[in-house]
Amino acid sequence: MAHRGYESVWSDLQQVEFSQGFLQAGPYRTRYLHTGDDSKPLLLLLHGITGHAEAYVRNLRSHGEHFNTYAIDFIGHGYSSKPDQPLEIRHYLDQIQHVLDALGAERAYFSGESLGGWVTARMAQQHPDRVERIVLNTMGGTMANPKVMERLYTLSMEAAEDPSWDRVRARLEWLMADPAMVTDDLIRTRQAIFEQPDWKTACEMNMALQNPEIRKRNMISDDDLRSIATEALVIWTTKDPSGPVDEGRRIAQLIPKGRLAVIENAGHWPQYEQTDEFNRIHLDFLLGG
Repeated sequence: MAHRGYESVWSDLQQVEFSQGFLQAGPYRTRYLHTGDDSKPLLLLLHGITGHAEAYVRNLRSHGEHFNTYAIDFIGHGYSSKPDQPLEIRHYLDQIQHVLDALGAERAYFSGESLGGWVTARMAQQHPDRVERIVLNTMGGTMANPKVMERLYTLSMEAAEDPSWDRVRARLEWLMADPAMVTDDLIRTRQAIFEQPDWKTACEMNMALQNPEIRKRNMISDDDLRSIATEALVIWTTKDPSGPVDEGRRIAQLIPKGRLAVIENAGHWPQYEQTDEFNRIHLDFLLGG
């Protein structure tokens, strides 16, 4: 395998005009990475379970040219507020609506990966008046595979209890088709989050959706998907660890205005692993293609 050379979050953000900050969104202190300006339509980028805004560092430059773009940390994640209660989809929806209010926005475009896609789909179903086009990127919430849930829970809680380099790396490698994509810098970025004194409790709270009973009442049903009225792009990958391309195809077929794009040689983070292709497909759709 060819050596990739040293890569970092900072090299991903070279020449990107961006800011990092905190937004008081209702009761939730919400950390964000921001690019673009408020003359452009608002786009929210939503990460996956135990993730953080850096999931989108490779997408900020291209998207900031067209959108007022915010990649946020969900509550219970990253550096946002950590509620001391099991987190279900309604809690994330509450945060998202407070974020829109804090930004003075009636509506936004949404793109969510994994948990972020689950929240985005529910937002489009329950609050269509606040949603423009949506992207569901290797979304969660339509499947309850016990093996996947157990693997995700085990890797996440092991890294929470002992945020060693190897445990954090193992959790990140689960995301990727090519483990070499997990750079030292990405490991250290996530390790610093996992080293926070409140992280173990936070991880237990955000792992609630891996509990079969809690997951069951939060699942996105076929009828829920059929009721989504907005234009929707489903992105799936050929090496997604959470489920096969057939699941992405099924989701896209159930959404009345749904379409599917399949990205080769990527796992659960196509926006990071196959950045150029993701950005092209993603922007073409969001801009009305």
